[in-house]
Amino acid sequence: MKRVLVNGANGFIGRALCSHLSSLDYLVIPVVRNFSGIKGEYIVGDKQSWMHALAGCSAVVHLVGRTHARQNHEPDPLQAFRAANVVTTTELAYRAVEAGVSRFIFMSTIKVNGEKTATGYRFKPDDLAAPQDPYAISKWEAENELLEISKKVGLEVVIIRPPIVYGPDVKGNFAFLLHWINRGFPLPLGAINNCRSMLALENLVSFIALCVDIEASPNAKNQIFLVSDGEDVSTSELVYKIRKAYGCNSKIFPLPVRVIRFAARLINGPFADRLLESLLIDGSKAREMLGWNPPFTMDEQLKKMAIYDSSI
Repeated sequence: MKRVLVNGANGFIGRALCSHLSSLDYLVIPVVRNFSGIKGEYIVGDKQSWMHALAGCSAVVHLVGRTHARQNHEPDPLQAFRAANVVTTTELAYRAVEAGVSRFIFMSTIKVNGEKTATGYRFKPDDLAAPQDPYAISKWEAENELLEISKKVGLEVVIIRPPIVYGPDVKGNFAFLLHWINRGFPLPLGAINNCRSMLALENLVSFIALCVDIEASPNAKNQIFLVSDGEDVSTSELVYKIRKAYGCNSKIFPLPVRVIRFAARLINGPFADRLLESLLIDGSKAREMLGWNPPFTMDEQLKKMAIYDSSI
């Protein structure tokens, strides 16, 4: 039975991934920061505990990272993000090499490519990086460090840059939107004509599992992948799909985009951009190089979210 270490096993992606890998008969080594009830979970700190957890693993999936600035406004946010996202990533990669791990799968972000796409353009894996905030910069730097480690010692690196990921127990801006739709409030989003690529949690988990299987995905070695559902939607279309999946009666009406932008930025500037701007990706590399296609549609994932939410 192949062993796979998942770092960040109790997170939004980690829980779903551990469950899926276990169903594929992998022996999953779930590493967490705090005990959370996951079967066989590890809390590791010193080198010895890491080497024990990594022993016999063929692959590592690194999902841990800092995504938001702290409330107390650090004097140097970039340095704080580097400590969390670059230093810890490279340290784990070197430990993986020492333990004889073959492949290191790193969860990055589409924000490395940029915050939005111009009309008619889709982000591609080989685009020049254009990270615009400390989080994205630190992820890009971590990617570069990993690729350098690969050149030096031969560790296979797979980098995944997902767009917004949604699924059961989703957090962040998607959860915020769900909350207002489910409460039945009328939403002034009918005039938004943007277009965004998104990624269902189960589709992301499927892609990671393919990359974990080294024999099934030899071409993934030292590659960067952009992955999505292959189904792009505007914000207003997304609201309609959520309403349908959840059986909600909330109304949607048009309000001038400039008014929405002003109001949204007063509340949360980044949320305003995600609500209004377009961000499209070209996912053809995963299809052509690895033969991967998303197994679930957006409607299917949203329906599963509705069933999950109704059960809790």
